[in-house]
Order: sequence, then structure tokens, then C-alpha cells
Amino acid sequence: MRLVSLAVLAFGCGGLHAQGAPAPDKELIVATKEAPPFAMKQPDGSWSGISIALWRKIADRAHLRFHLVETESVPDLLDGVANGRFDAGVAAVTVTAERARKVDFTQPFYNTGLGVAVPINENPWVSIGRALLSFGFFQAVGVLLGFAMAVGFLIWVFERRKTEHFGGGAKGLGSSFWWSTIAMTQAGAAQNAPATLPGRIVAMGWMIASVIAIAVFTAGITSTLTRRGLEGSVHGFNDLRSVRVGAVANSPTTDYFKRQRLSVRTFPDIQSGLSALGRGKIDAFVHDKPLLTWMVRNDFSATVRVVDTSFSSESYAIVLPKGSALRPTLDLAVLDQIESDWWQQTLFETLGNARSR
Repeated sequence: MRLVSLAVLAFGCGGLHAQGAPAPDKELIVATKEAPPFAMKQPDGSWSGISIALWRKIADRAHLRFHLVETESVPDLLDGVANGRFDAGVAAVTVTAERARKVDFTQPFYNTGLGVAVPINENPWVSIGRALLSFGFFQAVGVLLGFAMAVGFLIWVFERRKTEHFGGGAKGLGSSFWWSTIAMTQAGAAQNAPATLPGRIVAMGWMIASVIAIAVFTAGITSTLTRRGLEGSVHGFNDLRSVRVGAVANSPTTDYFKRQRLSVRTFPDIQSGLSALGRGKIDAFVHDKPLLTWMVRNDFSATVRVVDTSFSSESYAIVLPKGSALRPTLDLAVLDQIESDWWQQTLFETLGNARSR
């Protein structure tokens, strides 16, 4: 009886294993979406690109038969994999927590960040005007005025009972603030100066400190205005808070901006966003940096450039249905490929770098 039970159990486990594993003669339906240079559709209908080459290498070594099916968007690709229409998805699909609730991802094969595209011929006066009206500028001015008022209050405390023009309540306090501000600018500080020893000590310290503070402030503003006048108003993520920003709708980029509490204008694809950027409709366009760099270099190099910085962190991976039996095989295959010299050479030839992990 015990032997019969073991046989039944073994048969059941074998049946389950056979049911979960892909049939060896099954042709897999693999979804993809144009995302140069990771997935590119040629005029004859064939596909090429970094992700496609990687998938072909993996499928060849694992003896997987497949044919590629194009989808209109990444959400369409994800939905098709999630509901079982597709056996896998290969393009430039970013791994996110929300997506991982519907589908499985293999080991990432490429790690990247978000890049920023800006106009090449931005009006320098517009850039300088934004710098002078930026939060950072008003913050610096506010700090200087705060120090001036603090010094003015101390002088009023020391002088109000012994020096006539600092005497009284609000009037004397106002005179102290005014004198402290004048002393900070090094103009007319001798007139109505403090008369007591404590007041003069505070005044001397403030005049010396204000020389340094004004010099640092002036140098910082000059540097910022010069850089913005020559290079534009956007150099990194913080600059995006004061400009009009665009991104592809329903993408991880827009999700990132929502988490950062930043408003963004959405576009259906990269091309339309970069076109709007070139026409001056927006001041910056943000997308996955390798895709953005490729598109700018090939189609928008005359009007748009990509800033030499990146932020956030994103990973591309192959998409699979939940519980797919292909995942263990593909996980190991992806790791084998991205550690190979072939993969590093492919990245270098296509992107000019070999960043994959």
C-alpha cells in the first residue's frame, strides 16, 4: 500500500512538473515594442537592437522557438503578458513595484537612470531671468537679510538706552535694522554708528563678516548667471523645479515626478516630446537616458542636446507571466550573457559605454 502511495505521489508530481514546464516544441509568442536602440523595427519588418540580440542569444542557447509580435505601447505589452496572450516581453521595459504585481521579471540586463534633454539655442536672457527669480536666489537673499536683522536686533539691545537714534521701541529697532543693512553693503556705516563698546564690537564683527558674505554671494550669483547664460537653465534635477518639464505619459518617469511632487506635461511618445522641446513649448524633456540620447543623436541633434547628468535608477528586464516556468532558465541565461565579453562589446558599440549592472 505504501509503495502504491509513493507511486501515485511521484506520478502526480511528474504530471505537475510537465504541466508547468513549456512544451519543447511550442513556439513562444514574444512581445516587443520599438524602443531604439534596444528594440528597432527594420523596413523589412525584422527586428534588431540590444534587447532583441540578447533574447536571440538566450533563445538559441536554450533551444527556444519563438516569433516576435509588436505592441503599440509598454502597457499593452505588459497587459498581454499578464493575461497570457504573450509568453514573454522583450524591449526596454523598466522594472517597477506596480508592474511586478501583475507580471514577473527576469534578472535585470541593463541599469540606467533618467536623462534630461534641453534646447540647444535657449535664450540666455530667459535663462538669466529664471535664475534671478529662482527659489535658491530668494533663499540666499533671505539668509543675508536674516543675519542683518539679527545683528540689528543685538545693536538695538545694546544701544537703545544710550544712543538717541537707536532709542525707543519700534522706531529705534527699525533704525538698527536699517543701519545693519547699510553696514552689510559697506555704504555709509559711519553715520549713526553704535556708541557703546558692546555695540561697536558687534558692529565690527558684522562688517567683517558681511564683507565675506557679500563676496561669496556675489561670486555665486555671477557664476550661476554666467553658466546659465552660456549653457542654459537646466543642469540637473533641482533645476527642473523652476522650468516647464515634459515626459512620456503613463511611464515610470511620470510616476517618479509624482513622487517628487513635481508637475509635468505629458506626451504620447519621445518624438512628440522632443519636438515640443525644440519648438519652445517646454524647457526640458525627461526620459530613460539611453533611449533619450539615441533619439536626440539620430533625429534631433540640430535643436536639442542631452544634459551630462542623470538621476533616479531604473532597470530593464525580460517580462514573463506570473509563475512562468521559463523564469529559472532565463534568469541564469541573462546573468550568463551580461557577464560575457559579447554583451560588453555590444553595449560599447551601440551606446558608447558598457553599463549593464
